[in-house]
Amino acid sequence: MDPNQQQPAATPDAPDKETMEQIRARRLAKLGGPSTASATSPAASSSTPQPDTETPPAAAAAAAAAASSSKIEDKTPRVQPRSIIKPASRDVPEPPPAPRKQYREQTFEEWTDKLLTSILRVSLDPSQTFDSSGHNLTYLPELSQEIRGEGQEPLLSIDRFQEAVMEAGSVYPQHKPLFEYLLACWKRVTRFRILRASTPEKEEALKEAKRLCFSNCIFALTMPEMFGREPNPKHDTLVPYILDGVAKEEGLDIEFYNEAMTRIEDDDSIVPLFTKAMVEISTALSTKNMNGDYQPHVQALFTYSRYPPLVNALAEHPTFLMAQSAPNIERFTLLGPFFRLSPLHPEAASYDFASPRSLDKGRIGTTQQSLQMTLAAHQEHLTTIANAFIRASITSRNKLLDWFAYIMNVNHKRTATYVDPKTVSSDGFMVNVTVVLDNLCKPFMDNSFTKIDRIQVDYFRRKPRLDIKEETKLNADQEHSDAFYSTKLEGENNFITEVFFLALAAHQYGTEATQNKLKELDKHIKHVEKNLALMEAERPNVIANHPERVPMLEATWKRQVKFLESAMSSKFAIEGIMTDKTLQTRSLQFMKYTIVWLLRVASQSDYVPWKRISLPLPAAQPEAFSCLPEYVLQVIVDNLKFTFRHRPEVMVSAIGDEVVALCITFLESSEYIKNPYLKSSLVTLLYQGTWPAYHLKKGILGDILTGTKFANDYLLHAVMKYYIECESNGTSSAFYEKFNIRFEIFQVIKCVWSNDHYKKQLTESSRVDRGFFVRFVNLLMNDATYVLDEALSNFPKIHDFQQRLRDPNLTQEDREKIESDLHDAENKASSYMQLANETVGMMKLFTQTLAESFTMPEIVHRLAGMLDFNLDLLTGPKSRTLKVENPDKYGFNPKILLPQLVDIYLNLGSSPAFVEAVAADGRSYKPETMASATNILRSKALKNPAEMHAWEVLCKCFEEAKAIVDQADLDFGDAPPEFEDPIMGDLMKDPVILPSKHVVDRSTIVQHLLSDPKDPFTRQPMTIDDVIPDTGLKAKIEKWMEERRAEIRGKVEEVTPAVGDIAGAEAATGGDAMDTTE
Repeated sequence: MDPNQQQPAATPDAPDKETMEQIRARRLAKLGGPSTASATSPAASSSTPQPDTETPPAAAAAAAAAASSSKIEDKTPRVQPRSIIKPASRDVPEPPPAPRKQYREQTFEEWTDKLLTSILRVSLDPSQTFDSSGHNLTYLPELSQEIRGEGQEPLLSIDRFQEAVMEAGSVYPQHKPLFEYLLACWKRVTRFRILRASTPEKEEALKEAKRLCFSNCIFALTMPEMFGREPNPKHDTLVPYILDGVAKEEGLDIEFYNEAMTRIEDDDSIVPLFTKAMVEISTALSTKNMNGDYQPHVQALFTYSRYPPLVNALAEHPTFLMAQSAPNIERFTLLGPFFRLSPLHPEAASYDFASPRSLDKGRIGTTQQSLQMTLAAHQEHLTTIANAFIRASITSRNKLLDWFAYIMNVNHKRTATYVDPKTVSSDGFMVNVTVVLDNLCKPFMDNSFTKIDRIQVDYFRRKPRLDIKEETKLNADQEHSDAFYSTKLEGENNFITEVFFLALAAHQYGTEATQNKLKELDKHIKHVEKNLALMEAERPNVIANHPERVPMLEATWKRQVKFLESAMSSKFAIEGIMTDKTLQTRSLQFMKYTIVWLLRVASQSDYVPWKRISLPLPAAQPEAFSCLPEYVLQVIVDNLKFTFRHRPEVMVSAIGDEVVALCITFLESSEYIKNPYLKSSLVTLLYQGTWPAYHLKKGILGDILTGTKFANDYLLHAVMKYYIECESNGTSSAFYEKFNIRFEIFQVIKCVWSNDHYKKQLTESSRVDRGFFVRFVNLLMNDATYVLDEALSNFPKIHDFQQRLRDPNLTQEDREKIESDLHDAENKASSYMQLANETVGMMKLFTQTLAESFTMPEIVHRLAGMLDFNLDLLTGPKSRTLKVENPDKYGFNPKILLPQLVDIYLNLGSSPAFVEAVAADGRSYKPETMASATNILRSKALKNPAEMHAWEVLCKCFEEAKAIVDQADLDFGDAPPEFEDPIMGDLMKDPVILPSKHVVDRSTIVQHLLSDPKDPFTRQPMTIDDVIPDTGLKAKIEKWMEERRAEIRGKVEEVTPAVGDIAGAEAATGGDAMDTTE
């Protein structure tokens, strides 16, 4: 019967005595000694109360009597109660005193019988059906008869323990696991306490009873036939008891685990028993997600992680590395199902964000916070488990590292543009792997960088676990990297190096790939929402005119809605997990460490954030750096960009000088990085670092960029260098991308311009590195001309589309087509207008600081032409086509743009060269355009009186200079043909001989090379250094022009106002600058 419950009606036959003796002898021999031998066991657990069971009255009375008789005689005088005096009666005799009960000392045999009866809940007396606590007792007739037949008193003893267990097990209900009964016996013996009169003999008996209880627990699972039972996979397993946990009465307690660990050397069946159970638990977990009952399974492995022998056995099991593909890792490897659990699982996301279209932001945010806490707790468990494998043994550590590396090596496709989810591991699984590896890196990532030298840069040449053969390298082609890595190095990679590179790969294929998925989900959601809107608009027409198509429309509608809700649920889940503050803080700590390490490798120095790097970097790049996988830098850039956008508060305390050093270093020494996208992303990081955040008006990086010595020395030149470089970065979209890059560069420069050091540095650059500065300004002017033209040319289209949409007779199809075209035109106008505003604003800023540099011969004519062209566009006849509804929507505000252009004129107006260049601009300069601009400025009050007076003075100078230039053209009109530039048709002033032997003016070829570094006649590459001055021709031209030149120059200088004249004109009228914004 089940001693833990009630007595059964009938008792099946028990094994014969001979069989029992044989089994007993065999099993006890395996345990190593006679049945009375003691075994070592850990200290007993704290006493726990017995279950409440109703005690029969007779048993209770007997127990009370036994307890009373067992007490040691109390010698303390008793206080007699005060009696009530009654009248004496001679007729009633007093009753005799009650006899006193005699106390008998309990023998060891009786104590042992009581102990075993309590533990096993069996009896040798058929009349004893309850113990002293009222629990059911099972009568053992075979053992009782055997003992009585030997002429002994029927008492249980340690020598008879095994026989009692075997007979009790044989009568235990077959439909119930025998282990259930024996585990209860084990728990009772571990809780037993000898409260009084303890003797070594009793202690020894208790230890032996505990040993035998545990042994029989193992026998019940590994040899059920010993108890007359057939093997039963459902009964002969530890799984349900492990899943019940150590806290539940039905589960394995810590004492059981501890005892098992002490028996491993003596019993080789224990570890396989536990390993088999965990494999079954892992398999069962592979079908669950976080909305199911997954905690017991995780807690089971968490408990295992306390015991190195169990961990080692799991690492050696074939299932630890059994998967053959990326999706199967998380299902068929032992640890996979545990790492698979995540709110990012599609089923979990659909459950957590059910009906996502109707959820408000508050509900979404609350759910996301809840999921963050749940996942964080799970990831802490996973980290503890991983640490257990690392610390258990070298073998288990290597097995775990092999498992992590296998995950990375089969998931390269996760970074592809188009990914089939069925061919890669899931987002939730990869994010958990990344977090655990980040946590494993934490011990060596201290703020002092004391262990950074332990990271071996030659990891990929020393038996690497990671495969990077197909990965793009930082600055090496396939042939170069293959040759470099073909030379192997001796020795082993240390653990810090292994985990560091595994974590880098995990960020690439894990968190970064998951974050990038957000962009794709946004696109899909917008696309489906647009389709649903079109279907909804079309529904009335279909119902009215094509009723046969209604079922198809409804089916399509349902499919689209199902897809939309799935995408929205996934988006909310990914946003919730990837924007978790704890996750991003941990990730940034890793990125900070990686930045410092990468800069040390590139600069071949001992760089730390409080030290400086000398720029530019050495011309000879370290091969170990060039051949690193590109994702070493990619993960840094992508992670920082994501955090800047979604969790800027984390950045405030997590990053600093090292990020600025990274960006400036690889922009200044851009030849170290091959991928133009990576280089432009460094500009983006600087730009995002200037976004106002909380109390930081200049952003998280603004103060560092403005005030630190390293930034002051290198920032301006680095961003100007990349401004030039991005003109042609080798990609198909380079032409359009360069405008976004330059917009971001403008924002960075504006942020730091308050520091006069940068103004002085720009002035010095125009003098010392003239060619560099000229090229920069030339591109600046090109951009201003192009983006203004592109932006303003879209306004007539927008105006036309807006007018056509007012037609009530438009068909639905025509209306949709016009709306689509209007939307495209509006997007282009907005984008280009934003760039135009910033470019013009930057030119105003620069010309205000160094006007002299912008009037150099190589620049001044192009600059004048650009200004004249755009002024004519804003104020000339074409301006009538720029009227659109709500121009502010596109960033077009002529009341701001026009004054900015005029400011540039005023900044440069003191230069005779500039005045002459404006006047000589035969394409766009017109006195009537200047007059129109003057009228607009005055009528709209866009300039204060002082500025208006200065502008009018300058316009008059242009008119007078124009007359002089026109006369000069007449004077030089009869110049010999050999004196004229073959490209421009103008009279040459500084003729030079090209490599193709053609002669052109120096200014012509300089301007040509700024945008096209090739000989204009042969298309062969060339630089300005390749030209040869034609001194003979120059002397002839100068001699011919000498008289005319002197006369012309004198007249221009007479009509050009000096700097003091313009300033005086402004001061004469006084007044502050007017706010031109409405």
